Amino acid sequence: MITTSRLDLLPLQPEHASEMATVLSDPALHTFTGGTPLTEDALKSRYERLAAGSPDPAVRWLNWVIRLRDADSLVGTVQATITLADHTAEIAWVVGTPWQGRGIAREAAQGLVTWLVTQPVRAVIAHVHPDHHASASAATSAGLTPTDEVHGGEVRWLLRLP
Repeated sequence: MITTSRLDLLPLQPEHASEMATVLSDPALHTFTGGTPLTEDALKSRYERLAAGSPDPAVRWLNWVIRLRDADSLVGTVQATITLADHTAEIAWVVGTPWQGRGIAREAAQGLVTWLVTQPVRAVIAHVHPDHHASASAATSAGLTPTDEVHGGEVRWLLRLP
């Protein structure tokens, strides 16, 4: 578990699918990433695969649900995919629509990057759509800076660690 001032990042479990299906149900969450909200059953299957871990021993899948401690409710997810060969962590986050605009993505991304500093990671990467200003703000707050690289229409953000 990763703890910040208001949040607990709890290791993702299939049991989270029921509550998270509601949290992630707004189609607007897919404006920049594409796709549609998953049903509870589809989300549970996905969470089972993620919780089982990467089938590639050179890659670690790390996924957390974001729990807003005061409300005792799940509000989103964060993830890191660590590639052991190059010690790179690719991170992402999503916060349900009702909880956006409260700094939760920023705080969760900062907490995740602070934890990654303690891991064998040399670089942290995020991909952010150029029009997704809230995600760009979260990436900036976590110490990442935009690069000139664009992949799949998203700008690559980078933080090099010592």
